[in-house]
Amino acid sequence: MSSQKNPPFLVVLITGSAITAIALGARSTMGMFLGPVSDGLGLQTDSFALMIAIQNLVWGFGQPVAGGLADRFGARRVLMVGAVIYASGLVVLAKAIGPTGLHLGGGVLMGLGMSAASFSVVLAAIGRLVPESRRSFALGVATAFGSVGQFILIPISSVIINSTSWETALIVLAGLALTITVICLPLRSSVEIGRAGVPNSPSVDTKPLREVLRQASRNRSYLLLNAGFFVCGFHVTFIGVHLPKHLEDLGQSSTVAAAALALIGLFNIAGSLTTGSLGQRHSKARLLSLVYGARSLVILGFIMLPNSPALSITFGCLMGLLWLSTIPLTSGIVMSQFGTQHAGTLFGIVFVSHQIGAFVSSWGAGIIRDSTGSYEVWWWVAVGMGIFAVLVHMFIDEGPAPPLVVVPPRPRVVIPASAAALWLLLGVATMTNLSHNGNRAIPGAFPCWLQHEEVSQPIAQTGNRTGATQTVLVPAQRTERYFRHGQ
Repeated sequence: MSSQKNPPFLVVLITGSAITAIALGARSTMGMFLGPVSDGLGLQTDSFALMIAIQNLVWGFGQPVAGGLADRFGARRVLMVGAVIYASGLVVLAKAIGPTGLHLGGGVLMGLGMSAASFSVVLAAIGRLVPESRRSFALGVATAFGSVGQFILIPISSVIINSTSWETALIVLAGLALTITVICLPLRSSVEIGRAGVPNSPSVDTKPLREVLRQASRNRSYLLLNAGFFVCGFHVTFIGVHLPKHLEDLGQSSTVAAAALALIGLFNIAGSLTTGSLGQRHSKARLLSLVYGARSLVILGFIMLPNSPALSITFGCLMGLLWLSTIPLTSGIVMSQFGTQHAGTLFGIVFVSHQIGAFVSSWGAGIIRDSTGSYEVWWWVAVGMGIFAVLVHMFIDEGPAPPLVVVPPRPRVVIPASAAALWLLLGVATMTNLSHNGNRAIPGAFPCWLQHEEVSQPIAQTGNRTGATQTVLVPAQRTERYFRHGQ
């Protein structure tokens, strides 16, 4: 047993919150780079949108792997590696001269870095240290700090881009990402793996990962949770990446766009803390339905009301209240269903669905805008997706997942070789024993030998032969049964 004591919960909460603030804050600035990078490299909107789509997809599929590694080896090592990869991606993006560097740096490398330095690793580490009664609130605090980074870094990035260049802004963000390697030092392996108990919390689950994955794959509520989180990724990525370009198309300045995105981050602090607190006392699934329904209403008002900077600022405030408030509720449901031992892996799988939604929304919005000159169609799709998520979460059971029901295999009916041989001989004999009628064979006839009896019947009068009889086989129920083939 390790002689090290677990660091205090408050230390781990501050550490995890700071990491989330840097990782998500830097990621949230990408919308401010869409116009400058596209113009600087001479590319269309869909090229930058494809970069974000690749980033989200790599981030999503890398999340379960990073979560599983953190579950096994501890979060500190995974976070250090992720921070280095994240910073490398930002540097490659800053030095890009065409689509290849754009997609490699901003897409692949940043996606890998985010998968090892964001939600799955940090939230699972925090979730193991806190009793279940306080877990939802703690997850809300960590999520809220991600928006603190967004609120701070978006205006700073906008100032650097306007005063120097977008390349310089990316290098500054890369240096900030490297600080995660120092900030994560308080996180120790013994804490992350869950070897130490947590007061007033359920005992650590000892099920093997393979069994838990089988259980999750057959749990309807877990699958519905994946479908609902797809919508979350669709909404936040579309708005976070394409809102500045949408406002530019409407004739509004980049300052208004930066203010709207920053206010999303600021108000998300209140939204995440509120939903985290409410999740301790109320149904998390029902709260998620309310959040997604409110998103649809806010988006509907944004596209239906007359365009103005005041409307854009109001939209940022209202959407901020609903922005990442889904994360403490969703991750809390996963831990309530399957415990905390494999929380990093299981929430990572849910996050794959989130990132697939992000991929679809980011790239699809770029294609729609380039082909139609407007994002209007995609805003309406976002409204419909929110309604879909409302319905999905109404059928989620957030209680502990029921154990797998092992159905014993049905016994195989094995025919003994002697019985099979007898049956074969009877079949051959039946095929060769042709029924006769006046010494004429009945072609194609296959008389049934089961339940037959011998009877005598007269032979039709022919010439001098009268009163003669013959013995034939007929069914016991007086019904001739034939199997005719090819007729």
